[in-house]
Amino acid sequence: MSPSRVILPDLACAIDSDVKRIPDFKLSESTMSDHWLRTSAPKEMSFEEQREWMVRNQLEAWGIADARVLDAMRRVPRELFVPDAERSAAYYDGALPIDEGQTISQPFVVAYMTEKLRLDRHERVLEIGTGSGYQTAVLSLLAAEVYTVERIARLSRQAQETLARFGAGNVHFHVGDGSLGWPKHGPYDAILVTCAAPAVPQPLVRQLAVGGRMIVPVGPRGYQDLVLVCKTDREVTQERLSPVAFVPLIGEHGW
Repeated sequence: MSPSRVILPDLACAIDSDVKRIPDFKLSESTMSDHWLRTSAPKEMSFEEQREWMVRNQLEAWGIADARVLDAMRRVPRELFVPDAERSAAYYDGALPIDEGQTISQPFVVAYMTEKLRLDRHERVLEIGTGSGYQTAVLSLLAAEVYTVERIARLSRQAQETLARFGAGNVHFHVGDGSLGWPKHGPYDAILVTCAAPAVPQPLVRQLAVGGRMIVPVGPRGYQDLVLVCKTDREVTQERLSPVAFVPLIGEHGW
């Protein structure tokens, strides 16, 4: 079994499918302090140095091995995507709050989900839940085109502005019910869902191309399983990857 890994603030252990959830796990102040010291870059470092520290100590050290994913994580300045009040914690290995009660995901989770999609630079990706735009930025460096859907118009506008500053020119934005996807531009080679659904949304399965992959958190509010969906010309398969906890997918095929 791989070493258990606490994903804050999700109260779950991950990284492999044989890691067991700890439902009664509680974080004391001392535990959180210790986790901060072990998973945060020294504050005297520049943001660029902190980003390199993150890649080496939060990603490579915990099994992220795809060179293109690691390079993308090195190139995306996470401090650009967090609120001003959270900038000093930009490279903390945990989720951070953004506007509208949403979060920017833990760097390890972003890298892990992205790696599981096995993207190549010629593929078209649908992202459900634009949020801050951080995951979108990572995808933009790995795929030909990224189509991203966000139900909260204010977040979508903010993400568009931030991604313009970042220089992402291959991202297309839509405000709407993410559980319905964006059928106008489908089918997609890959779909990444950044919020949790009670079951795999079938509209997203229909918008997945043959040979496509989708990664989506599935389960009740509070904790879920990260599920990899693969579509062939004969069947659609689902593989449970890891226990996680995400904000809910709000919509017709969500909550």
